[in-house]
Amino acid sequence: MIDARVEATLNEMYRQFPNTRQLAQKSNGMLVMPLVTEAGLGFGGAYGRGALRVNDVTVDYYSVTKASGGLQIGAQQYAHVLFFMTDEALTSFRRSPGWAAGADLEYVISDIGESVEADTTTAMAPVLAAVFGRAGLRLGATLEGTKYTRIIP
Repeated sequence: MIDARVEATLNEMYRQFPNTRQLAQKSNGMLVMPLVTEAGLGFGGAYGRGALRVNDVTVDYYSVTKASGGLQIGAQQYAHVLFFMTDEALTSFRRSPGWAAGADLEYVISDIGESVEADTTTAMAPVLAAVFGRAGLRLGATLEGTKYTRIIP
């Protein structure tokens, strides 16, 4: 079921944002999270499941979790894809018992939903992120503080 959702998410991303196809071809691997649900009322959290693909083949499954606090209210759902642009970034992700996305992540799809052209800044980043397909009434989908954990069957 996860693989079918991953495939549908990639097809939708390529259709809406054709520039991401080039990133996918240049990347060493992609973590695809087809559906992340995030909600908050004061404190909040998010959860989703997806797959790590290398050379268009699923090699592992991952869950994503996020906790947040502060002034927030609402819920939203979105998909996101992490593009691992270097072998080192992919290896570090796969060896980590729980990898956390930080502020150093470069986004390739802007908040208004348009593809950002790959420039020298994004081309040098080891991990790029595309967040898209937002639905809901909560503002500010970022991946900072998001933790990814491999699902062991």
